[in-house]
This record gives sequence, C-alpha cells and structure tokens, in this order.
Amino acid sequence: MKTSHSRPFTYLKSGLAVVLVGCMSAVFAEDVSPTFQETVERAVGKVKPALVRIEVVSADYWDGREVKHEASGSGVIITPEGHVVTNHHVAGDATLLLCTLSTKEEIEAELVGKDPLTDIAVIKLKPEKSRTFPVAEFGDSSKVRAGDHVLAMGSPLSLSQSVTLGIISNTELVMPKWMGRGGLTLDGEDVGALVRWFGHDAQIYGGNSGGPLVNMAGQIIGINEIKIGLGGAIPGNVVKDVAEMLIKEGKVRRSWLGITIQPRLKHGNAGRGVLVSGTFKDSPAEKAGVKSGDVLVRFAGQDVDVRFPEELPAFNRLVAGLPVGEPVEVVVLRGGEEIVLSVTTIEREKIYPQQHEIKEWGITVRNMSDLLAKTMKRDSAEGVLVTSIRPGGPAGDAKPAIFRQDVLVEVNGKPIENVQELRDVTAEIVQGQDDPVPTLVGFERKTERYLTVVKVGIKDIEDPGLEVKKAWLPVQTQVLTRDIATELGDRKLKGFVFTQVFEGSTAETAGLEVGDFILAVDGEPLEASAPEDYEELPALIRQYKIGSVADLTVLRDAEKRTIAVELIRSPKLSREMKKYRDDNFEFTVRDITFFDKAEERWKEEEKGVLVEQVESGGWAALGQLRPGDLIQQVDDTVIADVEALETKMDAVVAAEPKAVVFKVGRGVYTVYLEFEPKWETTETQ
Repeated sequence: MKTSHSRPFTYLKSGLAVVLVGCMSAVFAEDVSPTFQETVERAVGKVKPALVRIEVVSADYWDGREVKHEASGSGVIITPEGHVVTNHHVAGDATLLLCTLSTKEEIEAELVGKDPLTDIAVIKLKPEKSRTFPVAEFGDSSKVRAGDHVLAMGSPLSLSQSVTLGIISNTELVMPKWMGRGGLTLDGEDVGALVRWFGHDAQIYGGNSGGPLVNMAGQIIGINEIKIGLGGAIPGNVVKDVAEMLIKEGKVRRSWLGITIQPRLKHGNAGRGVLVSGTFKDSPAEKAGVKSGDVLVRFAGQDVDVRFPEELPAFNRLVAGLPVGEPVEVVVLRGGEEIVLSVTTIEREKIYPQQHEIKEWGITVRNMSDLLAKTMKRDSAEGVLVTSIRPGGPAGDAKPAIFRQDVLVEVNGKPIENVQELRDVTAEIVQGQDDPVPTLVGFERKTERYLTVVKVGIKDIEDPGLEVKKAWLPVQTQVLTRDIATELGDRKLKGFVFTQVFEGSTAETAGLEVGDFILAVDGEPLEASAPEDYEELPALIRQYKIGSVADLTVLRDAEKRTIAVELIRSPKLSREMKKYRDDNFEFTVRDITFFDKAEERWKEEEKGVLVEQVESGGWAALGQLRPGDLIQQVDDTVIADVEALETKMDAVVAAEPKAVVFKVGRGVYTVYLEFEPKWETTETQ
C-alpha cells in the first residue's frame, strides 16, 4: 500500500501515529515478558538502520494525459552498495525517487529494475560520494510457520519509521474467490499467479508497502504489499530471488509455454494433475500439441498435482523457472490416455509496454507486445494502442472519433508500427506550423478499419485581446433584497449596497462609503430587489461615457443625499491578462489585475505574476509552488510581468541548472522556493 500525498492524510497521519504508539505500549506492558521484549528490540535494532522511506513521483495515464502524482512507501537496504528492495507499485513507475534513511538523511535514488508479476522493484541510492550502507539480511522464508511472531517495519502514512508486532496467520494466502482471477493486477500482470502471501496481523497502513516483514532473529522473511483484513507480505525467498536478478540484469527472465491453467476438476476423471484450460495461438504449447482440456500430470520430470487455487503459484513458478529456449517433456492425460509431448519454452515478455503521452493528439498510447496482441486477437503486434483520450482533444474531436483500445496503423498514408514512429511522423506534421494540421489517420477497432481526420498540434495560449472599455463606478455591490429591506424597516427600498469602495478611486474621493445604499442614478430609481438583478447598476453605468459625472442618490444613516462621482475606464479583467504556461516546470501564470491588487491589498507598484495552475507531480509542485502565489523573482531576476518570466524561464531551460529559486508572495508572507529539475530525457519503450 502506497500513500498518496493529499490533504485528508494530514489528519490520518497524526491520528494513526498515536494509535500505533498506544498499541505497542499496551502489548509490551501487559502481554510480553522482559525476555521477549529484549528479543523484539534486538530484531528491530538489526533492521532499523537499513529502513528507508521512499518519496515517489509517479506517472499515471488517463484522459489523454500523463498525470504525475506524489506518494510514499517503504523499502529496506539489502546491499552495501545501496540497493533497496521495495514494491513495484511503489517505485516501478517512478519519475523521481527520494529516500530518507534512518538517520534522516535524504538521498536520491534511481530505478534498477521492476517485476510487476511479483510486485517487486529494486532501486539504488545515489549518494554524492561512494559509501557503504547498513543492510538487512534475508532469512529462509520456507521455514516460516503459522503462529510465528513477526514485525512489520516501514514508514506508514509518511511517518519516519514504525514497528508493529503480530503473528503469521497463514503461509498460503491467496486472493479471495470473490475478487476473481486477477484480483491484484499490475501492468496487466496477475500478481497472484506466482505469489502466495504470508498473512499476518501486524498492523500495516498506507505507506507500509515495500517495508520488510521481520522475524525474531532480525531477518527479512517478507515484503509487505497488501491488506485484505490481514496484512499480506510477499515471501522473502521470492523477493530475494527476484531482487538478485534485477540487480544483475535489470529484469527477470522467465520461461513461457502459452497455456492457461486451473485446478483439476473435483469430479473429473483425472485423479491427479493440473487442468489446461486454454492455449494461446502460435504459442510453444499449441505448436507442441497441447490442447484445452488436457490434464498435465508430469512436467520436466516432476509429477504435478493442483487441487486448490493455493497450489497454482507453485506450478507457475516451476514453469517460469525453466531455462529459456530449452525443450521440456510434458505428459498430459487426454481421453484416458497419457500422451508425451516436447515443448520448447520461449522468454515471457511483459504484457503492457510503457505508456506515453502524445500531446499533439490528446492521447496516451503504448506499443503492442506479442502477448497483448494475442489477448486482443490481433494477428501482429504492429500498430500503436490508444490507452486514453483527452475529452475535447484532437483525437476525441475527430469525426469519427478515436476511442480507447483503438489501434493506430497509418498516418497520412504511412504505416505506423510503434510509438517512436508515431512521434517521428507527428514531429514532421507540426514542424513550422502555428495551428493544428488536419491529418488523415487510419485506425483499427476490433475487426473494422476506419479512416478519420485528426487536427494534430498544440494550441498556444492566445493573447486574449482587450474587451471594449466602458464607464465604471469603482465600487463593489450587493443587491438590496426584499428580505434585507424588510429587516431595515422599509420594504419599499430598492437598489444596491456598497460592499467595497476602492481605495484611492474617484468613488472614495467623492465620499462614498461601505454600507451606503444607492437608490438612484441621475434621478432614475433603481429597481433591483432580488439577487438575479445584480447587473442592473453596472449595465446602467456602462451607458455613460468614460469621464462623465453621475449624481448618485445615496441613503446613509436614514438620510438621503446626492453624491457626484466621476465614472472611470473599467479595469482589465483576469481573462484579459496575458498568460504563460511553462511546460517544463508545469505551471501557468498571468499578469496581475487591478482587482488582484485590491483584493490582496497590494500596493499600486506591486510587481509579479500570479500563479493560476500547478500540475500535480511536476517540478513546480514538488517545489511547493501553489495557485495564488505571486512570483516576484527567479534567481536574481526580478519578475515584473509575464513577458519577463517567459524570458527568464527560456534562459533557465537553456542553462539547465541544478536548482532554481523562486521568490514568491504568499498571503502576508514571502517564501523562497527551491526547485530541483531533472533534465534527463526518457527513451520510448
């Protein structure tokens, strides 16, 4: 379980921290002997120096966009060089990793490898100078028994470190039947196909994911991953094997036969074996003659028998662990007869390749793997699979529109086989173009092939231009409703109440005050008496010429008086201000308005640009920039307006500095924000 950073968790952090401390105190005070407590303390002491809290920025893909989000999880150092084992769902899709050691030291890390099929990932600490790290050692998880005491260690809810005590409840935990096949899937992989979890009752929470489950000898016997009533940990022997392969090769190589299996039928004719429920087209198993309905009774020289779902992972691990590319003898029961077959395994590929955002199309996409193509009943893996569509984007607005699960196969008559080719042809289309370019696109939807026209390109933020300026009374008002008039003792009163008189304006100079009632303009009575009449006064004022004087009938302290006010040019609205979107740091700003200055009580000479939007997980968000901040300075450059910021940010991108400092106004405070951009580019997979 990975903790996402959002405001609701602030309450949970503090509340649950108290519960954890209270639970541990009660256990030690009432149920644990001094000798056992010492054993626990020694076990904790062995692992604690190797514990790591992992802050993660990950990329998800939906609505045609790459959406970054911040989260946290746990990990444990397993090599002196700084390799950390954690869950794939914590770090496997990370674009940025920051680890906090038990000493509170923060160190960046990089992804070494990931394995969605077991939900294991390995990252490596990147200290500024080479050093040796404290490590935790693995125990033999095959010796774990129900009833063993265990410790769940990690950083739940972004706490620095925590320890909870429990016992092993089940050494063969599988997903409940009601969750169906694929109850826990990551990148399209059924984690339960290889993993039987250690169920335990040591308390774990969001953020414990990736943290170690430890025995009383202070050894890792599992990595915490799930909570379904009980906590669930991936057995340590599985973790150790996968981690070693990831460290050595960056991936896990497994054999694949191309069969789907299930426990043998309770009332079937076979008294042993595993039922083959199906084979993939052109797979090694199909080519060797294995058929749906066969009962596999002997495999690679071993008798096999799967009666219950809990026994499936062991058989799957047997298949996956075979040498890739070597023949294996398979004995199946078919029609009461044993048939001997020879199957040559191939390397199992990942089902789902990496996703990518194609902004010019308003889509996210991925390459097709052979296995994914087979599951979609396609003849080949050529083409680009659309995984999500941005509503109102180019692909979504095409006629006919492109949908999720469509496969792009042709652009302007040119075949498209993969994501990189789509990127290349897109770059050619938009090069030198200011506006989106109509583009002929061929795509496939199941068994049908379509043509459509997509307007490929990104619309720049346009200068909104200026609205026609009219006369304006420099005040803010509310309608004098019937209810208010009644409570004031005169139901016949109609008009407006001044809620704000702008400082230094002609209205203030003329003597208008907050709380005055305006009843008429140049003797013409106002009829506003309901909230929906809010436009009556502004509409009336706009009919005057700029610079003209209007006589306002005002009620103050039960006395009517006439006040002459010069009407001035209406100020620019926020929608009229120039905007700038920074795609590298992922934030949007605009120039400040007269109303911004009035609302925030900024001085007339106040300079800067107002932050309108900050994309989650971007560099600006990681540096804690917020909507509503006033950017006043970037490094040593004063920012007077949007144009100045755009010029400065272009210089920043060209220089690619290690850090950039923003000086921002935030309410009554001034804050200095330090951004640490990562300028590396990522490869298309």
